[in-house]
Amino acid sequence: MRLTDSSVVIRPRTAWEAMDLGVLMAREHRLLLMGSWAIVSLPVFILLTLLLWDYPSLAMFLFWWLKPAFDRLPLYILSKALFGETPSLRHAVRHWPRLLKGQLFASLTWRRLSMSRSFTLPVSQLEGLDGHARQQRLGILQQRNAGAARWLTTIGVHLEIGLWFGCMALFYLFIPQQVELDWDWQRVVLATGSDVLWLEHLSNAFYALVLVFWEPIYVACGFSLYLNRRTVLEAWDLELIFRRLRQRLSGVAPLLLLVVGLTLLPLSPSVMADETTSHKPLSTQAASQSIKALLEKPPFKNPETVTRYRFGEEKAPGKNEAQGDGKLPGWIQVLLDNLNSNNFKNVAKTLEILLWGLLIGGLALVVWRYREWLRTFVSRRPRPPAKTPTPAQLFGLELGVETLPEDIASTAEQLWPTQPREALGLLYRGLLSRLLHEFNLPLKKADTEGQVLELVQHLQQAQLLAFSDELTRHWQNLAYGHRLPPACAQRKLCSDWRALFSNGASQ
Repeated sequence: MRLTDSSVVIRPRTAWEAMDLGVLMAREHRLLLMGSWAIVSLPVFILLTLLLWDYPSLAMFLFWWLKPAFDRLPLYILSKALFGETPSLRHAVRHWPRLLKGQLFASLTWRRLSMSRSFTLPVSQLEGLDGHARQQRLGILQQRNAGAARWLTTIGVHLEIGLWFGCMALFYLFIPQQVELDWDWQRVVLATGSDVLWLEHLSNAFYALVLVFWEPIYVACGFSLYLNRRTVLEAWDLELIFRRLRQRLSGVAPLLLLVVGLTLLPLSPSVMADETTSHKPLSTQAASQSIKALLEKPPFKNPETVTRYRFGEEKAPGKNEAQGDGKLPGWIQVLLDNLNSNNFKNVAKTLEILLWGLLIGGLALVVWRYREWLRTFVSRRPRPPAKTPTPAQLFGLELGVETLPEDIASTAEQLWPTQPREALGLLYRGLLSRLLHEFNLPLKKADTEGQVLELVQHLQQAQLLAFSDELTRHWQNLAYGHRLPPACAQRKLCSDWRALFSNGASQ
């Protein structure tokens, strides 16, 4: 890694300025980043969609969960492009499987929900640190900019949701008006099963397209935060200044050596010989080892991590001792000493494990206790339609089989001369009763005559539909217009009834 080859200006920045730099880096390489992300992620999305077609929510969850595996490719591209080695699209995609070898399981399990995921990813991928070394490195890096990394994730979540809804709204705006008028949105939203699977998969596809645009920017912002933190910790800006100064002085060095040589000429050879014998020359390797050994000792390197309990702000020794300030009561001091002891730390660790076990057990108990509720409201299985009670009356007419005569057509013919309204009502009541009990039509009390005819049409029986339509028309004329059907219509209704329902015999 040569800092002089960096494509960005190396200097300390604020956290928000560093994230702005990440946006600029992503914009500069947007085609490469978006193209590589699409080539890698969209086939996985299509495969999950085909395998889990009946479970679109599960397919969407698995695709979202695999985001850390896809994030490694944009980070690889940005790390190479930072020092002028931008890879081609083909080379980056072919290199992606190698990036998955290191700590992928950890990235997809206990580290998956980390709010600073984009900020800590370079430590695992670029530095290759794991275990205790990784924790120490993160402890140093997260002393600053960790809050900005969490805010980046929070803002990213809201931005993803906003873009997702925006894509669905844009899709709705492009729907032709005639198609939109035929849609019943309440039925689409509340429907279950295969009828709306295409709509859920379409919304999933919109989310996958949103990630093609946003996720490389998210990785770039986390990478720029990481670079900014290393710039502050390792003084990269100062190192660049010294390197530039060395380059400027490299042309003057021969002249300085000549001046020094001329000043040493007046000295006698004997004196120079004595000095050379008394001072042994120091080799480059020995000097390097001496410098490294010196840098490993205090005050250059003195790492120490201390975790303990204390009471408020501790006073410096000897300060305000005359007034008794800064001195704790004996029982508090004893309590703090016990809390800071190794025995208490072991007890605290055991209690922590027990509390986590109780929490997990409690969650499992809640899931088991309300398993029926979860099965009802969370399961994707289509629920069987609820059985509606059979209405006893429709339009004020009794529909019970026991309330009708055995031969309805003959009874109606007897009533036509003296009681035509009762005769026509008997035929219509008998028709509704047959539709309800024999054809199992889901009639409801709130249905109108037109809705009953629509249900009859679904039976796909032309003779029954024609008779129902004619009988309903005569019934409406009599009920609302007080117009009796002609004598020929009366005879035709009775003969059609016998043809349809086995000469009027109740089945």
